[in-house]
Order: sequence, then structure tokens, then C-alpha cells
Amino acid sequence: MSGAVLVAIAASIGNLLQGWDNATIAGAVLYIKKEFNLESEPTVEGLIVAMSLIGATIITTFSGPVSDCIGRRPMLILSSVLYFFSSLIMLWSPNVYILLLARLIDGFGIGLAVTLVPLYISETAPSEIRGLLNTLPQFSGSGGMFLSYCMVFGMSLLPSPDWRIMLGVLAIPSLFFFGLTIFYLPESPRWLVSKGRMAEAKKVLQKLRGKDDVSGEMALLVEGLEVGGDTSIEEYIIGPATEPADDHVTDGDKEQITLYGPEEGQSWIARPSKGPSMLGSVLSLASRHGSMVNQSIPLMDPIVTLFGSVHENMPQAGGSMRSTLFPNFGSMFSVTDQHTKNEQWDEENLHRDDEEYASDGAGGDYEDNVHSPLLSRQTTSVEGKDIAHHGHRGSALSMRRPSLLGEGGEGVSSTGIGGGWQLAYKWSEREGEDGKKEGGFQRIYLHQEGVPGSRRGSVISLPGGGDVPEGGEYIHAAALVSQPALYSKDLTERRMSGPAMIHPSEATAKGPSWKDLFEPGVRRALLVGVGIQILQQFAGINGVLYYTPQILEQAGVAVLLSNLGLSSASASILISSLTTLLMLPSIGLAMRLMDLSGRRFLLLGTIPILIASLVILVVSNVIDLGTVAHAALSTVSVIIYFCCFVMGFGPIPNILCAEIFPTRVRGLCIAICALTFWFGDIIVTYSLPVMLNAIGLAGVFGIYAVVCLIAFVFVYLKVPETKGMPLEVITEFFAVGAKQAAAKA
Repeated sequence: MSGAVLVAIAASIGNLLQGWDNATIAGAVLYIKKEFNLESEPTVEGLIVAMSLIGATIITTFSGPVSDCIGRRPMLILSSVLYFFSSLIMLWSPNVYILLLARLIDGFGIGLAVTLVPLYISETAPSEIRGLLNTLPQFSGSGGMFLSYCMVFGMSLLPSPDWRIMLGVLAIPSLFFFGLTIFYLPESPRWLVSKGRMAEAKKVLQKLRGKDDVSGEMALLVEGLEVGGDTSIEEYIIGPATEPADDHVTDGDKEQITLYGPEEGQSWIARPSKGPSMLGSVLSLASRHGSMVNQSIPLMDPIVTLFGSVHENMPQAGGSMRSTLFPNFGSMFSVTDQHTKNEQWDEENLHRDDEEYASDGAGGDYEDNVHSPLLSRQTTSVEGKDIAHHGHRGSALSMRRPSLLGEGGEGVSSTGIGGGWQLAYKWSEREGEDGKKEGGFQRIYLHQEGVPGSRRGSVISLPGGGDVPEGGEYIHAAALVSQPALYSKDLTERRMSGPAMIHPSEATAKGPSWKDLFEPGVRRALLVGVGIQILQQFAGINGVLYYTPQILEQAGVAVLLSNLGLSSASASILISSLTTLLMLPSIGLAMRLMDLSGRRFLLLGTIPILIASLVILVVSNVIDLGTVAHAALSTVSVIIYFCCFVMGFGPIPNILCAEIFPTRVRGLCIAICALTFWFGDIIVTYSLPVMLNAIGLAGVFGIYAVVCLIAFVFVYLKVPETKGMPLEVITEFFAVGAKQAAAKA
């Protein structure tokens, strides 16, 4: 995964520039006021600082939809260019008006980076380490602030500090960021798939994952093109094909799915369970473990419970790249890895041999079109009720067996997609009213339920079905079953083609639409994204950050540093740099826990500490505790607040917003969430002086504490745990949960 890690680090340089700029202007404004005589013009002074916020808000309005149209990478390139030119203009600035223009352009670059870097990392990172990599922007932003504070502090010690050089230095790292975006960062593979550029997407994935066989993830990205869909939750019992499980599953072979292991001669049969689905039961008051407890909590969103049930039953915390289904066999579905050397696709030959399977209007250029299925080279014969293969370059599945059929007439091709999930396709048939056979493909996301008790799988208790006899080898797997993104009845009847043989451009011809925002799952995801962005801003980070020097000065810390021979400006900058330095190990800990404990756990664990630190700040400003106690409590509270904020409420809202929306509307939805962020930032920043005059510092911190309490309740009731899950599965769960919630309402 080193490719994905390096790409995430490179992309997060955009956030380093944001942190660098924020810290630099905080120090440089002290000297700007003196040169332009702004001591008597606080409005102009405020505009110099806030102009970047205005620019970020303006550009965010367009960034998401435009990135959906032209791609993520061009927007990151534009961000680096805007950073570079704004820094040059700030270095030149002959008057305050040119400086304001430069700050506006700088805000454009900031808005693009803050909005699109988390989105880009989410779309390129493996699900198992997506949280870790998406915490990098928070780390790099704080790192940029620390480096900038160190630079500004050093320059403040000079006889005549030059604020133009302070601001102009930003051109150096922005030029480095420009080089990375041009020569190193690839386009998002999910965006490429959404535009039908499959060959490019495949090459990018091979680079990011460091392997040649990425067919499984390619299929997953294609399936993520749909917005919404009629998804059902089912439960399967998977066991060896040679051992009957008829006592514990529904009768009839027509529901049977045949799964093939990675080694010759190994196969398993999957059949629906009699009992209620473990995942489905959390919505029908029949769940086990904590899900039953959660279901009894008033106002608890079913989506939270649904996601929670997945993590309760995960074989390994955070998921695993290696499936635990029959762990001694490795991933029982990932069959293509075993034949990578002798099963390489010859794209030119595929183009020649399979032209008859190209979709209408596909054109003749393989680089822009798909003439081969993503999972296996197969077609479906409706009348023969089998899956035939053709050509000597068949997949590992079709090469090993003459047919993928079990005895019941349903074939399946499947593969691991990360996070303990498997993607499968099955062909189902039934007799119509006219006696003719009718069939169709279904997509299945499979997830093992329970922890294996032995190396050969566990003897598990089946809900409603009793226990599997001692010595049996069965795995209980929950499944999300829905219509494939690329399945077309017309195409199947005409060409009898497989599930991944329709060109993705046909599925995304219309592109993003405002109508898609009203899909139940997307609406519910927007509620979570917008809600958590609002609460993050009103939780007080800007107030505490803005008044840190004042708080610490009242506590006596700044006076102590001034006695060491530092000016008040230098002391204030040094205090801010030390506070920022303390944030870095906290963010490092959050990076470690993000994919282990999870996003929800970190939020619920850190928000109470934020509340406690704010309450202590209120008390220390209301009650006279003495000089020493006041200094100690204020300093410790501010440091704890910052450290806990950057562990939870700092990075997680952007991480969640980059995870919970479907590919087709992800840019548009993230733009809405980012606009909420910037408007909240502006409101909080400009309401602070008014609130301070009306209710004082203690009153302001008291309001922040109340907002944090509301945020804790909101997270507990509405925000699901998304760790270790593929993005496409997350959006599928939102669609299922939203529809279930609507049905119960």
C-alpha cells in the first residue's frame, strides 16, 4: 500500500500550506498594522485576516461540482497555482488593497485544498487505512502551523521584521506542491471509472495498490456508480459443497450460490439462512449483543445501529485485507491472485476477439472503453442455465472448471474488496407466467458474521435455525443484495452478456444531478455531514484559538516569557508555537486509533474532555482561585482542549464527509458540507467580539460547552461508525438504513 500512502502524504501538502498561511498571517498582522497605520482601523485589520475565509467560501461554492466534471487532480493543481501566485503578490504588496486581493486569491487556494484533499485521499486509500491517511491533512496542517510559527518567531527577533518576507516564503512550499500535483499525483480512480475511463483507472489502481490484479476493486468502483437502489439484507450459510446443510437452510437448490476457493478442487455452497438476518435484525428488534441495547434507545438512528452491528460481528477489528472466511484457505473468493502470472489480460487481443460484446456507441479505442468483463470472462446462456466461457484467456474460475454452476443452476464470481467484505455476482432464474425462463444478475456484498472458533471455521449459532452439528464447517455471512450498476435487461436479452460487460459510461451518462440529493440515503448522509460540520465550528475552536494568547497572558505565562527578554509579540508567537507542537503527538495517536477504535469512538471519547476543559475555563474566569491556581488551570485546560480537539472534532468531520456520499454526487455533497464549515467559521469568528462585550469570556466558553454537549448527543444518536468499510458499502448502508427508518416512521 506504499503507493497510496505516498500519494496521501503528497496530497496533504495542500493542508500544510493552509496551516502555514494561517499561522503566518497571525504573526505578520502585528507588523502590518504598524506599516499601514491600522491601529485606528480595526475593520481593515480584520479584513486582512478574514479575506482568506471569504475567498475559501466563494471557491467552495464551485469546487465540488467542478471537480465532479473535470476531476480531482486539476483542482489540486489549481490550488497549488493559487497558493503560489498569492504568495508572490503578498511579497510585493505596495499597499493594503493589493494585500487584500492577495489574501482573497490565497483563500481560493485554501478552499480548494480543504475541500478536496480529504475527498481525494478517501477515493485513493484502501479501506483498511483510510482513516489513518485521511488524518494526515490534520497532521500536516498543524505541522505547517508549527513550522510557520518557528519561522515568524525567528524573524520577530530581528531588529526590523519584514512581514512581506514572512508571507512571501509561502511561495517555496507551494511550488513544491505544484510539482507534486503535476508529476506525481494521479487522478482519482473512482472519478476515472465514473467517466468510463477504465484503462486509466486500472493503471492508477495498480500503482496505488502495488499489484497487477485489481479486477476486484475495479468491479467495486463500477458498482459504486449507482445512487440509491433497491437493496435488501439477506443472510447466508456458507459451507463445503460436499456436506449438506439442508436442515439449517431454505430448501431448494435454486437459491444456491457456488463459491470457489483459491486452490484446485475447493468449492463451497452458500444458501440463504432460515432465520432472520443478523444485519437485518437490528432493524426488526431481533439483534444480538449491543445492537439490542442500541435499538432500545429513543431517537437512535437505525443507520447507527446498522453500522454498529457490522462492527460487533467483524472477525477482526477494523477489517482485514485477508478474508477470514475459512482462514486456513485465505480469501475463499480471491481466486484471480493465484493465476496472475499466466492469466494476464492481453488488451489488444481482447479488443479483437470480443468486439461483439462492446456496448453500443463504445467506439474503438480500448483506452477509453471496456471490451472485457471486470471479474470473469463469461457470458450467460439463459436457455442452457449455465455460464459458458470462451477463449483460452478465460479467468481463473472458468479455466479451472468447465462451469461455475453448482447443482442448483446459479453461478457466482466474486472477490475480496477490503475491510472483510466480498463482492459477488449471482445469476438467478425463475419461470415466468408464460413458462419461459427469466433471469437476471444480482450484486452481493458479503460480510462474515461472528469470530471463527477454530482454524477451519466455527460452529456457530444460527438465529432461528438451531446450531450446526458438531464438526461442521460453516460460515455465517450477511449480505447486501441489490441490482448491479452495469446490469441491463435489454443487453442481456440481446447479447447474453455478464454483469460487468456493460460500459460504465452508460451508467453515468447523465452525471451528477441535484435530484440525486433527494435519494433517501443521500439525504440522511447530508444530515450527518452538515450537522457535524455546524457543531464542529460552534464547539469553540476558533474562540479558544483566537484568545489563547489572552488567556495565557491572564494566567501569567506570557509575562514570564517576557521576563526572559522577549517582546510581547515574540512571547505570544512562541506560546502559540509551543501549543501547536503539543498537538502533533495527539494527532499521531488519533492516526493510530482512527482505523482501530474508529471515528465514532474517538468523537465520543474526546468531546466529554472538551466539555470539561471549557467548564474549567469558565470556572477559572468566574471564581478567584489565586494566581498560581488560575495560571495552572487555564494553561492546562487550553492545552488539553487543543489536543483533544485535533484527535476527534478536528479531522473526523472532513473524514466522514469524504466517506458517506456516493461517487456520482460526492463532490457536490462535500461542497455543501464545506460551505457549511466556512459559513460557520465566519459566523463564529465575527460573533466573538459581540459576545465578549455582552456576556464576557466566561459566558462565551459556557456557550461552547453547551454546544459540545449537544454535539455529543448528536454523534451518539446520528453518526455511524465507518471504519474499515469500502466507500461503496458505506453508501449502500445509508440507503438501506434510510429506507428502513422511513418505513418505520
